[in-house]
Amino acid sequence: MPFILGANTLSTGAYEVANSCRFNDDDSARLRLTPGSAATSSRKMTASFWLKRGNLGITGRIFNADTGSNQRDSLFFNDDDNLWLYINNGGDGNLKTNSVFRDPAAWYHIVLAIDTTQSTNTDRVKIYINNVQETSFQTGGDGVVYPDQNYDIIGFGQNGKEQTIGADTSGGNDDNEFDGYLTEFVFIDGLALAPTSFGEYNEDSPQIWQPKNVSTLTFGTNGFYLDFEDSSNLGNDKNGGTDWTETNLAATDQSTDTCTNNFATWNPLFRKGTTTPAFAEGNLKSTFDDGGANEFALTTFGVSAGKWYAEVKWPSNTGTAATATGILDMAYTGTDDPNNAVTNAFGYFGSGTKNVSGTASSYGDSYADGDIIGIAIDMDNNKLYFSKNGTFQDSGDPTSGSTGTGAISIVSGVTYGIFASDYNSQVAELNTGSPPFSISSGNSDANGYGNFEYSVPSGYLALCTKNLGSDGG
Repeated sequence: MPFILGANTLSTGAYEVANSCRFNDDDSARLRLTPGSAATSSRKMTASFWLKRGNLGITGRIFNADTGSNQRDSLFFNDDDNLWLYINNGGDGNLKTNSVFRDPAAWYHIVLAIDTTQSTNTDRVKIYINNVQETSFQTGGDGVVYPDQNYDIIGFGQNGKEQTIGADTSGGNDDNEFDGYLTEFVFIDGLALAPTSFGEYNEDSPQIWQPKNVSTLTFGTNGFYLDFEDSSNLGNDKNGGTDWTETNLAATDQSTDTCTNNFATWNPLFRKGTTTPAFAEGNLKSTFDDGGANEFALTTFGVSAGKWYAEVKWPSNTGTAATATGILDMAYTGTDDPNNAVTNAFGYFGSGTKNVSGTASSYGDSYADGDIIGIAIDMDNNKLYFSKNGTFQDSGDPTSGSTGTGAISIVSGVTYGIFASDYNSQVAELNTGSPPFSISSGNSDANGYGNFEYSVPSGYLALCTKNLGSDGG
């Protein structure tokens, strides 16, 4: 079903987050820094960041510190999608949430606050998700372990200890990379702060938790603030400290998908039957299996009103009838792929044909390696248009309104997501406005959102939450 993150509809004047950093576990991407000064404190500290997950069901280190001899302080997702805290590899602190975090469309705000001077053990470590403290932890295995009173943290933020964001430290397992998006990554050395230091409730919608400006906080000697706004230096410490060293991160890993403007991605939870494509690049890259049965990817949220534009790039494609780009009813629960008789599936195939709910007919040009297919959805007039490398097919004119010049007629009253489908080991890269690939020209929508290879038709908008509920419907 469609997912809309309400926390992205902010009040006028609310703090805006411009960029995030996209971590792809296949790239072994990470940021590293070894502090060279004694910390303000080894007993009080806070880490705060916002994240959106990519691949699920994997062990992904978010924040890691090497304590020596393959020991570590670490905050990470395990392969059951729980959030887990190790202090000295779990021997001095071990907290694994009963909660699981499996929504690839959601931005989560996570705060880890440590104050080992507290007399009550449960007050020494606090973990918050969207301003709600986690209090239920798993008791099996190593059990629940809180650090002793006045325990000195030997990893997080400490002098000479390698800190890593997005993966294990060099002494750990290099296959434990985080996959997804991170932004507003803050470390406070010397204070254990509440989430209200980093976020606040929306004044118009008090159930919505949103970020606020953190630049006036006291960061301490080894504190830092990563906002990822410099694509040439994604490890830049905005607090003025030492910049972090980037490994396998490029300018294209800077994203405008953030906790204040959430863009649609492929949804790894959507499956056709028992199979699903392999997803990468923050769920924007889908690789289909060469298994003889079509797989398809569908976006995390869809639209039922307004006018919308997106692009799908096929970096390797044979131009066959198995390859399809189109829109699909988000309520679809069947197992057939969209080139069969699927109700409310509308596709443009690599062979140049179109397919309307299972009925194929001639349409436009075939497409192959490197081609970009544009999708213009006019829900106000129930029309659909496809372009190939900027040229709309069948002489289509997305601005023709109810006339629908060259349009494919679609059904009203349906919430549509964007899909891609194939079974020949092809790759589909989704761009709803925050692309996983380099853009040579750069085009935004009328509201100033999105970064597209080709011009956005007049009146059409990028598929992001800032546009949902606006003039786009």
